[in-house]
Amino acid sequence: MHTVPLVETTNLSFQFGERAVLHGLGLEVPAGSIYGFLGPNGAGKSTTLRLLLGLLRPGGGTVRLFGHELARHRVALLSRVGALIENPSLYDHLTGHENVEATRRLRGLPAARTAAVLAQVGLSASAHRPVKGYSLGMKQRLGLALALLPDPDLLILDEPTNGLDPAGISDLRLLLRQLREEHGKTILLSSHLIGEVEKVATHVGVIQQGRLVFQGSLAALQARQQTQAELVLETACAATCRSLLPALAAAQVVAAGTLRVPFQSREHTAALASALVAAGQPVFSLHCEQPTLEDTFLHLTETATAQ
Repeated sequence: MHTVPLVETTNLSFQFGERAVLHGLGLEVPAGSIYGFLGPNGAGKSTTLRLLLGLLRPGGGTVRLFGHELARHRVALLSRVGALIENPSLYDHLTGHENVEATRRLRGLPAARTAAVLAQVGLSASAHRPVKGYSLGMKQRLGLALALLPDPDLLILDEPTNGLDPAGISDLRLLLRQLREEHGKTILLSSHLIGEVEKVATHVGVIQQGRLVFQGSLAALQARQQTQAELVLETACAATCRSLLPALAAAQVVAAGTLRVPFQSREHTAALASALVAAGQPVFSLHCEQPTLEDTFLHLTETATAQ
């Protein structure tokens, strides 16, 4: 049974004046996922998130949240969404508690929500300190507390780790996992750092120049990474080996004694080594090189740029 994505865009396009920013974007964010929306700076991530929040109007296409069209049910749908776009707007002279309380009152939410969200983001102990004394990571968590006030089903976060130190990033990652696993939140977060996203995301979308160049589970992206693995073979004469063995016809000679050949399987690697030895060719070294997920991400975005 196909479950309806929590966030779905169909043929979404947008332009600033004459400049096209998004081209036929088709996002699908599954319920209960942490969806990492990846792309280089300027690829169209922030514009997309603003369209999902109704802060911009699409040039074409539709946005659906929770299975309903945003344009028709804007107020009802956005009441189920919490967002943190850019840096949170905080009153530095007020305490963390006072910041949350001011927003809670404005929104007419139950009084118990203030303490609840401060506890959720791990700020209960610092709630009565002025925000001007908070670290950047604490301010980011306070921004997240504000986004969590209405107890949303969906959280939309734009580059939430920007400017944080490694400890702050690690804390935020842990918090996002808890929000998904313990509180059932679906989280859509944008980032230009694949290394960050792979530690927390269950699903990934890669955007380049306003076009989606990959979308699927993190496991599917990792499987794609493995298909790009190569065997590196060190021998006496690479050209001789390639001409001797049909199995090496697709190999690339990268140095006088070095060949690179697409990795197929462990069995294929063993057969290749046996064939070289049988043909009287020395095998000094034979190992598999697998690209990092970052290489795969760069490959996806570079390929899209070249098209």
